[in-house]
Amino acid sequence: MAKLEVTVTDELNGARLDKAIVALVDGASRARVKRAIEEGTVSVNGRIVAKGEVVKEGDRILVDPELGSVAAPCIAEPDAPLNVRHESPKLLIVDKPAGQPTAPIRSDETGTLANAIAGHHPELVGIGYSPREPGIVHRLDNETSGVVVVARDAKSFELLRDALQFEKLGKEYLLVCASENLPDQGTIEYPITNHPKDKRRVYPCIHPRDVMRYAPRPATTSYRVERRVGPWALVRAEAARAVRHQLRAHFAAIEHPLAGDVLYGGVAVPGLERHALHAARISYDGGGDAALAFDVSSPLPDDMAKLVADS
Repeated sequence: MAKLEVTVTDELNGARLDKAIVALVDGASRARVKRAIEEGTVSVNGRIVAKGEVVKEGDRILVDPELGSVAAPCIAEPDAPLNVRHESPKLLIVDKPAGQPTAPIRSDETGTLANAIAGHHPELVGIGYSPREPGIVHRLDNETSGVVVVARDAKSFELLRDALQFEKLGKEYLLVCASENLPDQGTIEYPITNHPKDKRRVYPCIHPRDVMRYAPRPATTSYRVERRVGPWALVRAEAARAVRHQLRAHFAAIEHPLAGDVLYGGVAVPGLERHALHAARISYDGGGDAALAFDVSSPLPDDMAKLVADS
């Protein structure tokens, strides 16, 4: 699909990138613009940049044309499996398997978590970031498995989105990486930006000059090793916000890329057809509303469990 190009006007000189796009692209909402920038689908003068980037008059911004239009709803698939781990009048917690996209890119795409949600809960279409993401508060990478929060009404979506934004959701992940020389626990605090040359990846800014150059987003991952089996360590990691690819990039940055994560330098592992990352637990105190409170866990999938099974 050809990109839509807009040019920054004199009135927008010095504006933040996301605000400039909302002003220049008819129908673009701040939520959808923010998501597009985080996913690396927006470029300025041919360069992938971060949300906080400041633009100047004459800059050429390329975006997907659908950013400014009302996307068609995803196709409802009522027969698709949907693993619901928690349900209240205001939300669902669903378990996404590895290999399934969270939401479709094209209106005719099927097989995503969103298609299944729309099939089982058609009343959720129209709630959320776009009609293709019915009630979905946050995404997981295609190959990441685990729990996803889904709002059942517009007000609940706003409250849960704000809780995510202000890091009030507790998010824990299980991952498998090389055990050798990995400390029993630690914190990784490299800020992250979209990769300047490869939109498939993000770039952890380790050197101060990269922080100055790219204005990356803050990102903190804390972890502890749960057990070690042979060459592998099973690690529980916490990241309240978890920007795009955060755990994958952070563990690669400390020279312990996830098993199977070849994009970030991990080794391919027989029997593991994806990177070894699972969203294992998510919690929220509800902000005073019991119907919004939850603490839900998902067991380690078999493909990851086999790597760290005691013999």
